[in-house]
Amino acid sequence: MAIYLSSQKIIKEWIDYNNHMNVSYYLLIFDKYGADTLNNIFKMGEHSAKTTGKSTMIVESNITYNQELKVDDEVDINLIFFDHDKKRLQYKMEMIHKEKKYLASTIEILALYVDLNIRKVSEFEAEKVKIMDDYIKKNSSNFKSENLKFSNKLKKN
Repeated sequence: MAIYLSSQKIIKEWIDYNNHMNVSYYLLIFDKYGADTLNNIFKMGEHSAKTTGKSTMIVESNITYNQELKVDDEVDINLIFFDHDKKRLQYKMEMIHKEKKYLASTIEILALYVDLNIRKVSEFEAEKVKIMDDYIKKNSSNFKSENLKFSNKLKKN
């Protein structure tokens, strides 16, 4: 069972000449309504960037387009996997049509924790590691670890 992050309605401006949502807006939805939500849960989002000078930056992604979306469709953004090491986050989200319940898209992300003051990769502070580890402990039974592309990039030791 996936972990709900947010919902979003597909707007007319995101529809292309094929009369469905353009591929670029799948990424926008995952970033703004998925990754931003997740970063806020882990205290690494916009507030952290502005107050501590530390945030995350996506360095790799893998996206699938499973079924088209049209104007006024509503989707749920769900987290289906999350893990981390000392400097990296790995997570996968899905986009589910709210009414028809079909899988519209997935994205897997590899992100780095960055000190924005010096623009270098940084290790997570102990308080953030605890937040993430507690989140994993609470939700791991809901995670799906099959078909992940970036698991070999986490350095767990």
